[in-house]
Amino acid sequence: MLNQRKVMSSLCFKHNKLFQPVAFFSTKVLPQTKKTGSLSAPKAPSSSQTETRKPVIPANCRFIYPEFLPDPKIEWRNPIREKLERLDMLDRRTQIEIPEFYVGSVVAVTSSDPHSAGKVSRFLGICILREKCGLRARFILRNVIDKQGLEISYDMYDPTIQKIEVLRLEKRLDDRLFYLRDALPEYSTFDTNMEPEIRDEGAAVPVNDIKVRLRPRPWLEKWERQNLRGISNIDEYLTDKRRRTAKDHEKPWEKYDLMKQYRSTIPEEHQKEIYSEVYSHIHQTDLERQKNKRKRSFVNPTKLA
Repeated sequence: MLNQRKVMSSLCFKHNKLFQPVAFFSTKVLPQTKKTGSLSAPKAPSSSQTETRKPVIPANCRFIYPEFLPDPKIEWRNPIREKLERLDMLDRRTQIEIPEFYVGSVVAVTSSDPHSAGKVSRFLGICILREKCGLRARFILRNVIDKQGLEISYDMYDPTIQKIEVLRLEKRLDDRLFYLRDALPEYSTFDTNMEPEIRDEGAAVPVNDIKVRLRPRPWLEKWERQNLRGISNIDEYLTDKRRRTAKDHEKPWEKYDLMKQYRSTIPEEHQKEIYSEVYSHIHQTDLERQKNKRKRSFVNPTKLA
C-alpha cells in the first residue's frame, strides 16, 4: 500500500513538471495610452472604407432607359421573368454600347446580315417609334432612299446588332412619328454618310419643334383624331364633316382619369427600386468603357533620332 502511494505521488510530480503553463508572447504593438494611463479605444472605420459610394440615380432615368420598366398590365406581370430579363439586358449592355436616344433622334444601326456582300449592313434613319419593355423592346428607323421610303424595325437587345450610333440627339413634339409616312419626303430624308453632331457633355437634350406638312389625302391613318402637335397643315384637307367627326371622337376627360393613369404606369416606388438595382451596373459599365476609349486614343510618342 505504501509503495502504491509513492508511485502515485511521483506520477503527479512528473505530471505537474511536464505540463507547466506556457507563456505566449505577442509581437503586436500595444495601443498608445492616454495621459490618464487608460488604453485608448480602437477607432471605428470611416464610412468611406466600409461602404462604397453608390452613383446618384438621375431624375430622367425612366426616359433614358424605359425598357427596364415592366409592362403595367397586371395580367402580364411576372416578377421572376422580369428579374431574369433585366439580368440578360445588363449582360447584353456589357457586350455592346446602347446609347441614349429618343423618338426623333437620327440613329445608325450596324447589324450582321448573311445576305449582304460583307455580311454586315448599316441603316441610318430617324427613330419614329420606341416601344415595349424587357427583351422585347424595339425601335423603328425611317429614311427615304432613291425616292422610296424605307423602315426597319430593330429589337434593341438583338444579338445580331453590332453597333448603335446616335448621329443627332433630339426629341420631337410627339411620342410617335408615324405621320412622316404621309408627310413630304424631305422630312424623312437623311444622308447615309451623315457625320455625328458634336454635343456638349451634360447639356440638355434639345426639342425640335418642327411641324411637318402632309401630302393630300388619302392618308394611312386619321391624323385629325390623334391630337398631334407636329403637323402644320392638317386643317387644309379636312371638310366640315370630318371636323365634326373628329370632335365627336375627342376624349378631353381622359387626362383627369386617375385610374387609367394608374393602370398605364408603374408606381414611383417600384421604379426607384428597379433603377437603384440597374443604374449602378450601367454606370460602372460606362466608366469602364470610357477608360478603355482613353487607352485606345493614347499614342506612345516616337523616339527622336
